[in-house]
Amino acid sequence: MSLPVILRHETEVGIQEARDQFEAVRVGLGNQFLARVREVLARIEKIPELHGKVWEDVSAARLKQFRYVVYFIVLANRVEVLAVLHSARDPSARQSRE
Repeated sequence: MSLPVILRHETEVGIQEARDQFEAVRVGLGNQFLARVREVLARIEKIPELHGKVWEDVSAARLKQFRYVVYFIVLANRVEVLAVLHSARDPSARQSRE
């Protein structure tokens, strides 16, 4: 079941901030991070149920190469991305975004 993936505004801001931080570490690393985010979002769009639930209706998908996790919920007509967070971050942070 393919569904459109929608990113919340604060999620887009968080992704851009992470990208900028990686770019500050090494030129090009920020773009690699964005590419991994896009890969995961495309995979979620194609088969959202592939990823397991981690809390109530919230599912999670890990990024390759980076220690980040995409948290999302599957609704009837779309997938809504709640957050893209570093895996070491407190999981309760994603709960406050719902």
